[in-house]
Amino acid sequence: MPEAFIHTALPGRVVLGPGTLDQVPDEADQLGIGKVLLIATKSVRDAADLLEVGLGDRFAGRIDEVHQHVPKERADQARAKAIEVGATGLVAIGGGSAIGLAKAIALTSGLPIIAVPTTYAGSEMTPVWGESAEGQKTTGTDLIVLPKTVVYDPLLSRGLPLEVTAASVANAMAHCVEATWTPKADPITEVTAVEGVRALREGLLSVLAERSDLEARSNLLYGASLAGSALATAGTGLHHKLCHLLGGAYNLPHAETHAAVLPQVTKLNASAVPRAKARLEAALETDDLASGLFDLFAEAGVPTSLRELGLTEEQAREAARKFAAKAPANPVPLDEDIVTEILLRAWAGERPTPKRPEGATR
Repeated sequence: MPEAFIHTALPGRVVLGPGTLDQVPDEADQLGIGKVLLIATKSVRDAADLLEVGLGDRFAGRIDEVHQHVPKERADQARAKAIEVGATGLVAIGGGSAIGLAKAIALTSGLPIIAVPTTYAGSEMTPVWGESAEGQKTTGTDLIVLPKTVVYDPLLSRGLPLEVTAASVANAMAHCVEATWTPKADPITEVTAVEGVRALREGLLSVLAERSDLEARSNLLYGASLAGSALATAGTGLHHKLCHLLGGAYNLPHAETHAAVLPQVTKLNASAVPRAKARLEAALETDDLASGLFDLFAEAGVPTSLRELGLTEEQAREAARKFAAKAPANPVPLDEDIVTEILLRAWAGERPTPKRPEGATR
């Protein structure tokens, strides 16, 4: 008999396949969007140009200036732009920053979003929004920001640089792993997360061998979708809240911060979810989840220390003090010493070592 649980499936439509960018105008029609505000990151400007032409009379305006962590002043400017052009819907193409800016507009306007992600952050599958101001990042959850349609076109990410690809995959991996130990985790999010890890690992290793491998890029988008879905239902916990603090207070790059912090949080929490730990280890093809994550990120060339990202040791200690004062619920009880240890290990980039079985001598 399965364990008792409550699972809420979120609404949304997913379209995945090579060339699906061409379907965005039809998807806009299905949602009744007559005037589109297009939001694009600079890295996909050519694709955005094509999409602007394809939208035809539906195109109402465009924003190309996006920044990570969605600074409040940028969000306010984008909201004003949406009103100015009379937008009835939003199309965001690019990474998590473009989708995050679309969410900021939707949060106050209710405009529907079509997301066309070109990285693997998974934000497009979640109702989580974030905004930063004065060194602090505020996040929240509201179904109004959940994209109505997500279009995954692997052709758009085929040329994504390896360092960006690998960091983005680390972000998606974090969504999967944390979705197994939050208070709202359930057997369905666990299965989704495990399959996400399998697809992400397989896709990443294939991309490391051949950057333009279309099947691998499709695998990564599939894995990112699963990762986002798992996080959307399970919510966030210790890991993500630490990363949001570090990003907001010290302006650290979002995806790379995940790569440095995740193995250390996993070292603490994995033993509290033994079934998920075993399943994730099988998907990752490792005998220890924390060190397996660290090794995969290192092999892919992602920075595995916060020091490499520009954080000082004193800032790591300062962040631990700030965080411990309002630490979230966690499978392993938290105090300032534990949080400090996590962040100092992440700062130094220490490889987590598996705990030896009782009675082992080496």
